[in-house]
Amino acid sequence: MGELDLEALDDALNDDPDDTLTLLVEMSHATDEGLRAAVRRLAPRLILDQTRRGIPRNRGVSKRRTVPAHRGGDLDLDRSMDAIVGARAEGRMPSLDEMSAADWARPELALCLVIDHSGSMNGARLTTAAVAGAACLTLAPEEHSVLAFAATTTPLKRIAEAPATTRTIERILSLRGHGTTGLAGALREAEVQLAGARARRRVVLLLSDCRVTDEIDATPAAGAIDELIILAPADDDDEAQRLARDAGARVTAIGSVLEVPAALNRMIADDRL
Repeated sequence: MGELDLEALDDALNDDPDDTLTLLVEMSHATDEGLRAAVRRLAPRLILDQTRRGIPRNRGVSKRRTVPAHRGGDLDLDRSMDAIVGARAEGRMPSLDEMSAADWARPELALCLVIDHSGSMNGARLTTAAVAGAACLTLAPEEHSVLAFAATTTPLKRIAEAPATTRTIERILSLRGHGTTGLAGALREAEVQLAGARARRRVVLLLSDCRVTDEIDATPAAGAIDELIILAPADDDDEAQRLARDAGARVTAIGSVLEVPAALNRMIADDRL
């Protein structure tokens, strides 16, 4: 009691990572306090590691570039050495126009993940949400936001908040299902989050069956988003398909937990700038 067999866990992840991650998430609510604590320490890291296997590491990361030193950045001594030596030989100080600096281009991609927790958050659904959060951290490590919504919307990670490797995944795993489905308000909040991003491309990822229960039509809010990708359960995607059609969004049906990284990587890569 209260212990994890890490060797057996590793074998199970190799044999069936989907079911193993889901079982691990369910065990994070175990009655045994020691086991619960051990799983909660381990689960976020395992989810992140399994998610990264399906996504290139450099996706969405800003790139280091060479710029004239007068534009700022860190002085690149190697590239500037000829100008420095030449100016010294002439008995003068080199100008910034002659020297080079290293700077970072702005990030290519900002993501806002919107998680529907209005229904039952069972093991598979909660694990899928956590994997989607880990995918955002991998695809857009510099600028990503995570919102959870039922009747109201709760930010789990704001766009301006410094990224933390597993903290957001931990927050997702603490979600409980309850309340009505206030989708329109959640989509409007996603736009607010992305308005502060520096990235050229800003994408809202909606994890939901899109069955609205608060009687507010979500189509106008969805249609106002420049790029909306809906991740819907494969066995209940009728409303998501309708919303995508009416709002000009894209939708993909998710049948298993680890389909999420590959699906997101494919859909985002299909329309990259």
